[in-house]
Amino acid sequence: MTEAPSSPPHVARWDLDKTYLRTEFDTLRDLVKTALERPDEKTSHPGASALIRELQSLGVEIHVLSGSPEQMRRRLEQKLRLDGIRFASLTLKPNLQNLLRLRFRSIRGQLGYKLPTLLAMRAGLEPIVHETLVGDDAEADAFIYALYADLCSGQVDEGLLVGVMQTDRCHEEEVEHALTALRRLEKRSPVVDRILIHLDRQTPPQDFDLYGGRVVPFYNYFQAALVLQEDGRLSADAVLRVGTDLVLQHRFDGDALVRSYLDLARRGHVHGGGLTALAEALERWPVADSRRHSMPPLSSRSQGVVRPGLDEVYALGRRIDELRKAAEVAPERPGIAVPDYLMLVRIHNRRRHKK
Repeated sequence: MTEAPSSPPHVARWDLDKTYLRTEFDTLRDLVKTALERPDEKTSHPGASALIRELQSLGVEIHVLSGSPEQMRRRLEQKLRLDGIRFASLTLKPNLQNLLRLRFRSIRGQLGYKLPTLLAMRAGLEPIVHETLVGDDAEADAFIYALYADLCSGQVDEGLLVGVMQTDRCHEEEVEHALTALRRLEKRSPVVDRILIHLDRQTPPQDFDLYGGRVVPFYNYFQAALVLQEDGRLSADAVLRVGTDLVLQHRFDGDALVRSYLDLARRGHVHGGGLTALAEALERWPVADSRRHSMPPLSSRSQGVVRPGLDEVYALGRRIDELRKAAEVAPERPGIAVPDYLMLVRIHNRRRHKK
């Protein structure tokens, strides 16, 4: 008799459109184009696949929860596999079922789909398993993720859950699904460590301040890697590999990597906890990563030896003192806030109806 597999030490839940994939769906033409794209034609955001591969190499279980329709499953699975992503689950929206049942609000709405699904997946995990959630600013990911986190921790009760979902005009069946899943949670505890929101639409980062320091809006996936390093979820070498991917595959330069750190420090999302490890990793980088890159140590670097483009990664080492100074004066972020979800969902409704 084989022993049952233990729960993963950490789970990362990932949205797809505008978070992992560069997707446009604002017009009917965009939707048709997205539906007809072959897997090899779909484009991921720079650094996204590199970051997921680093997480999964450390045993983090990757779960994809997307608002894309179920009919796109085959192509999305192929795209993820082409990128080297091993996902534990891929959950897509049952829009054809919603259409056949004349549930038109559910076709566009996200709360009634994502929140019950998140709670149901959480109910299948042991209480010791913590989570990182990754979404974008195109829909309501920060709102849904924060509400989910506060339900898991017990900061939000069943009454408020029902009020929020009814205000968002979720169907009664969706509300019941959420309540059933919430009651199945073995224990209420703060299991969501970090909520990362990709600023695909360049929403001002301060718009997310009301969710507290747990939510981190980011412009690129090097920033996401830096935050996860300070959270203890990534090694310094993994961060450098994500940075190298951005340099080699997506034309980032050293200044862009440095500016990424400085921006996070200015907003109070990093405080220098990973800088020493990054500097040390840069010194041993060629030894630790000889299978991937052939680069001389920072101390012995000479012009003409480094392959074109890879020297950009060393800008972090050259400007480490500047990064330390920025981290020293980085403001402290507020603790985990419990927003006024009823007020926020009403605003979300007004914006949606206006669109």
